[in-house]
Formats: sequence, C-alpha cells, structure tokens
Amino acid sequence: MNILVINCGSSSLKFQLINSENEETIAKGICERIGISGSQLVYLAIGKEKTITEKPMEDHLIAVKMVLNSLTDPVNGVLKSLDEIGAVGHRLVHGGEKFNKSALITEDVISATKECNDLAPLHNPANLIGVAACLELMPETPMVGVFDTAFHQTMPEEAYLYGIPYEYYEKYKIRRYGFHGTSHAYVSKRAADFYQTEIDSARTLADLKIIVCHLGNGASITAVKNGKSIDTSMGFTPLEGLIMGTRSGDIDPAIIEFLSHKENKTIEEITAILNKKSGAVGLQGGGSSDFRDVTADYLAGKPAAVRAIKAYVYRIAKYIGAYTAAMNGVDIICFTAGIGENNSVVRSEVCKYLGYLGIKIDDIANEIIGSEAIISTIDSKVTVMSVPTDEELMIARDTKAIVGGDCGSGPQ
Repeated sequence: MNILVINCGSSSLKFQLINSENEETIAKGICERIGISGSQLVYLAIGKEKTITEKPMEDHLIAVKMVLNSLTDPVNGVLKSLDEIGAVGHRLVHGGEKFNKSALITEDVISATKECNDLAPLHNPANLIGVAACLELMPETPMVGVFDTAFHQTMPEEAYLYGIPYEYYEKYKIRRYGFHGTSHAYVSKRAADFYQTEIDSARTLADLKIIVCHLGNGASITAVKNGKSIDTSMGFTPLEGLIMGTRSGDIDPAIIEFLSHKENKTIEEITAILNKKSGAVGLQGGGSSDFRDVTADYLAGKPAAVRAIKAYVYRIAKYIGAYTAAMNGVDIICFTAGIGENNSVVRSEVCKYLGYLGIKIDDIANEIIGSEAIISTIDSKVTVMSVPTDEELMIARDTKAIVGGDCGSGPQ
C-alpha cells in the first residue's frame, strides 16, 4: 500500500509517498511560501531529477492539488492515478490528553483536535487545514492523524504536573505534554533493535532504559523506559527544556515580568523574544541559528560561539543526568535529528560530561555523519549511538497499522 505522509505548516507543506510494504520512499518534496509571494513546489521522484515549480499557491488546497498533480504527472509522476494512494497520514502536533496514540480521522477526531488548538495555536490549525484539503480532494481515501504529543501520554503524574495550583491543571490542562514524540518513538525502537543486533541479543525495547536526544533547531530529550516515555524536556509548549536554535529553553519565569518592566514590552513581545531571538542566536548576540555555522565559529575560538556551544552542551548533559536518575540507570544514549546525527563536536562535548556513567567515546566512530552507528567504545558501560530519525516512516507505519485494523481510533 502506498501511503502519502503530509506535514502542514502555516505556510508550507512537506510530503512523502512511501511504499508501506518495503518502507521505501517513492517521492517527496515541499510546497513553500503558501499564501505568500514566491510560492514554489520542490518535487523529487526517487531515481529522477528534482523539479522546482514556481506558481502562486493562495492556500493549502491549491498546494495539495499541486502535490497530487506532480505524483500523477505523465513525465515525472510515480502514480497512474490517485487510486494508488491507499491512505494519507497527517502529522498533527497537539492531541492534549485526548489522544495517547494515532487515530483514524473522523469528524469526532477533527473536533477533538480543534479543542486542543489553544495549546498549539501556530501548529494545530495549519495541520487541520492540510487535513481538510486532502479530505476535499480524496474523500474516499482513509486518513490518519499522528500526534506529536501522543507518545508522551505515558508520563506519570509526578513527571507531567507543574508546581502550580492544581486547579489550573483541572481547568486549563496546564501540564507537561512534550513534543517530537513521533521522532522519539521511532528512534528509541530503532536503537533497541540495533542494540539487540550489535550488543545483546537477549534484550529488547521492553527491558531497556534509553535516553533519546533529538537535537535540531528545535530540541528535546526523552527518557524511554521499557518502551514508554516517562519524562521529556519540552513541556506545556516547545519553549521549555533545552537551549535551542532560537528558543531560550528553561528560564526563571520571573524573568518575563522583569523584562516586561525594564524593556517596556508586553508579555506577548517577551514571549516572542524567548521563542525567536533567544537560544544560540541570543547567546551569540544575534548570530546564526544554524549549528554548522555556530560550530565552525566555536572551533575557530570565536567567543560568542564558544559561549553558545558551552551553554547548549551543558544543558543537554544536565538533562541526561536527570533522566538517568529518573530511570535509575541508562543502557543507551541516542543522538538524532539534524545536529544529533551530523555534529560530532556536539556529541563529543556532551559525552565529556558523562564519564561518571562509564561512557567512553570512540573518536573515529564519532566522526559519522547522518548514519546509524555506535560511537562508544566496546568497554563503555553505556552504549552511545547516532540514529537518524525518520518521522515520516513512523507516520506511515502508524497509518498502515490503523487502516489495516491493528489499532483503535478516536479520542480517548
């Protein structure tokens, strides 16, 4: 069965067509600047030349139409008709407490997702626009929603509650939700399979303690015990946790009021600064958020980049230590996503803090870029890995399972 995976942003639409039987990508691409001048579709059919189509896209419906036309194009297409798409898997960012797993999209599921819009006002509405566009163009094709927050719904109460009046949880569901769940689910499972093949054939995901470090421009760390998320660094929003490309991560909440008075700015303006002008950018005094640039400057000894990398690495190491304590040990530490998979400097610097765990890094193995590898030495007491994430494949797997009847559906 061919599954079309859709990831809609406010002005973009990423897509991938996957053969769910052999899990190979058939075609992929992105629609950029939807509703903005300069719209274009970047399309790649595997084995063919990449094409770029510049054409106005007033809304996501037009973008989806362009994607479907490209997939069925007589020259560069990969399908004879849309009937060859067996199902569509949609990335949905926030399912709140309503969804602890992926779900077949129905009117009830759409309504329940809309009720979570206040929790993700920049993401959920855009995701649902993509759902609506696909439903209009392919009304007979089953659709599945895969929620970023679902994997973390196994966190215990002591991990997800904040130390604020409990009534605010009861009234507004203010709690830690966590994000990047699709990535953390995929990587933890893949890491366990890799560990079983390379290290200990007797141990499976069900009895391993894994810490997944999803390090991209947005970043989060999750403690996965016996296959379940028991804690994660992002919280009520993706702003909590690690220092990121442009996000501050953890701060004293009193800083918001303090800055508001000192800078004569509204809470909304301060929040925008914490989301868009902080993190690595802020620590450099306005430098790049691309860690390839930051790392190059760090290696060159530029003080702003040294400051940013040291703070970034230190925060990651602190969370690893905390989650080791939360699980009473750790068997595997995984690095994934753009920085985690490709930045040997960050991996090395993080692991320098972890000698107390008996971790030893193989400097040659650590030079790996974008591939699956064990980067710790044979005598390291904890196995450290680089494991490329594949959120689209995880969405396709969930979609196949649900359309095939292996999973339940609907809000919990």
